[in-house]
Amino acid sequence: MYQRKKKQSKLSLSETIGSLSKKFPMPSTFLRIPAPSRFTSFILILSLILNLYLLLDFNLPYVPKSKLSRSTAFSTTRRHLVFAIASSSLSWRPREAYVRLWYSPNSTRAFAFLDRHVSESSFSPGDIPPVVISGDTSKFPYTFRGGLKSAIRVARVVKEVVERNESDVRWFVFGDDDTVFFVDNLVKTLSKYDHDRWFYIGSNSESYEQNVKYSFNMAFGGGGFAISYSLARVLAMVLDSCLMRYGHLYGSDSRIFSCLAELGVGLTHEPGFHQVDMRGNLFGMLAAHPLSPLRTFKPWRRGANIDSSHFMFNIREYPKNPCKRPTIFFLQSVTSDKRGILSDYTRHIDGNCLSGATKNLKRIRVFSRKRYLDIEQMKAPRRRCCNVLPSFNESVIINIRQCGMDELIASYV
Repeated sequence: MYQRKKKQSKLSLSETIGSLSKKFPMPSTFLRIPAPSRFTSFILILSLILNLYLLLDFNLPYVPKSKLSRSTAFSTTRRHLVFAIASSSLSWRPREAYVRLWYSPNSTRAFAFLDRHVSESSFSPGDIPPVVISGDTSKFPYTFRGGLKSAIRVARVVKEVVERNESDVRWFVFGDDDTVFFVDNLVKTLSKYDHDRWFYIGSNSESYEQNVKYSFNMAFGGGGFAISYSLARVLAMVLDSCLMRYGHLYGSDSRIFSCLAELGVGLTHEPGFHQVDMRGNLFGMLAAHPLSPLRTFKPWRRGANIDSSHFMFNIREYPKNPCKRPTIFFLQSVTSDKRGILSDYTRHIDGNCLSGATKNLKRIRVFSRKRYLDIEQMKAPRRRCCNVLPSFNESVIINIRQCGMDELIASYV
């Protein structure tokens, strides 16, 4: 039989600590445990300090501790972007008017890369970007049957613009001579990303078939794409050796995509870049962005291939009967002041279709305030709401505003 151990009397906290210290002696460099009264005071003071810390911490604004916060402490501006426009001696003169739509010499840095010099422009030198003549590309292979070897020269624009050593650059933006940029929108979008990291930002084609043929993860050059400064510097160093391995590819964007893949960098998709691989009337696409557009346009490739008729977004069919189509209002005027922006739209009459709930409606007036979204809001965007005020004199006034916390569209149906 086992003998029962004698019941030991309960020891005080100090006696317990003392006995443990004798049994397991600690080095003299360790912090010694204070006596009970001092120990209790120490716990109370520590608790008070922690409570004060938590109280202050919850009331201070939250600042993310990621690298993104550090890089966006100084906001990105138009001057931090350098645009590299790929063109040719044949297309530059007819298309320089497109570039003039968005280029501003006082706030936008851009260069047009051509294969050779062209005749003097009809525009003033300050109205269009300066022209740069591309280097010789005859040593690089190009074996794609029926393709254009100029794709190599266009791909090397990345290297050539980086080697210009422009100061204070955060992003290089690449596009064609018929690519139209909304520069302020692009600046705001790129502000979400850390230019010190490796970013390759753009979008694929609207055409399912084009993406199958080239890649769903490639930025199509016609819609433009952006490369962070840190990545562009590295890509420029390895680009020539990389181009020697991709003579079998068709276009310049395929070459850039492949070389970036060798560096281990994938595409960051941004829906604001539009390749526009569509034909015909783009009204349905432009009017509905970013919702499901009316199919007023046709596929990029003509043919019976089922893939050619598929798009990368949902569409709404465009009725053949004009009276069954959505009512169209065209922008007539825009004014702005300190209170906001006021825009007027007038109705487009398509045949004898003045029937239904909107038969007497001829004008829509929209009031909105300019949005100033910070970086955190842009990372989790939300569409805005509106109030439709009672109509009068064949007009309706719409006030666009920020949505309430739990506001639903269904609340007003």
